[in-house]
Amino acid sequence: MRFAVFISGRGSNLKAIIEAVQKGQIKGELALVLSSSPKAGGLKFAEEARIKTLIVDPHNYTNPQSVDRDIVIQLKEAKIDLIVLAGYMRLLTPFFVKTYHRQIINVHPSLLPSFKGVSGIKDAFTYGVKVTGVTVHFVDEKMDSGPIILQKAISVSENETLESLGEKIHKVEHEIYPKAIELFVEGKLKVRGRKVQILP
Repeated sequence: MRFAVFISGRGSNLKAIIEAVQKGQIKGELALVLSSSPKAGGLKFAEEARIKTLIVDPHNYTNPQSVDRDIVIQLKEAKIDLIVLAGYMRLLTPFFVKTYHRQIINVHPSLLPSFKGVSGIKDAFTYGVKVTGVTVHFVDEKMDSGPIILQKAISVSENETLESLGEKIHKVEHEIYPKAIELFVEGKLKVRGRKVQILP
């Protein structure tokens, strides 16, 4: 099983995934790290681990469809079986999602379906929730709406700050995202409608 990780920024989840591969927790091969930005800090983690990197800058294309068509060509050449979104700040086109149906997963910093979008941590904190968390889900054509693979709740304390909550969230992401990849690679995820069954 060969998989790719898509990033746009600092790559803390990518780092956790690389470490899980190196420890043998994830049995698949992390064959490619794709970035939408040549300045993404996470690229250094891939380079240090000697993983092939690819930069596909949307600014060099006329529309989102042409970006994703180019990416699909690259993924097919690399024989990628799973796409892992780790802070990838682009919405995938319906063409891309259909091409890799049930082969794309994402991590989101809230308990979906609450607080979708790019500011899930801040939105939950501002709303005043007592409990938030992390969700790993399959990607479909809508934003943060695919079938849920794993979730883990996090208590929000009375003296919580946005920064301390962010640290808690990221720690849990680094714990459950590699676990979800491991389950996919081992063929232990079965999707029925909106339900994801984890096989023994």
